[in-house]
Amino acid sequence: MDANHVHRGRLIDHIQLVVRDLKASQDFYTAVMAVLDIPIIATENGYFLADELVVSSVDSPTALGELTGRHHLAFQAKDRATVDAFYSTALAHGGRDNGAPGVRAYHPGYYAAFVLDPDGNNIEAVYQGEGRRSAPSVVIEF
Repeated sequence: MDANHVHRGRLIDHIQLVVRDLKASQDFYTAVMAVLDIPIIATENGYFLADELVVSSVDSPTALGELTGRHHLAFQAKDRATVDAFYSTALAHGGRDNGAPGVRAYHPGYYAAFVLDPDGNNIEAVYQGEGRRSAPSVVIEF
């Protein structure tokens, strides 16, 4: 791997956030995921799913009665306009500003916005700049 190649979709299988108020989190994530074209794929007994993200209430059987600590999650955006829309949508649905949309010094073309979700998790939408994806996503068939 070199500076001209970035791999996505091979490190994390899923992430679980355990939240205080499942409805507030579901409202927040449903809105921001819609901007990112990521559907909420299941709303079940005390949790909901959006691709690799699982968000559950503290009384969900998978939570073991414990809230997760503060996390940083960065979601991929297809362009700068999507980052901007993510930021404004997040603020309109219970998010708090943690860094307005703009270019960051991480590498040339890195454009991101940061918000705090209802539980204080640092949620980012990032457009990595111009580049070509080798595949739109990884598909696993059983």
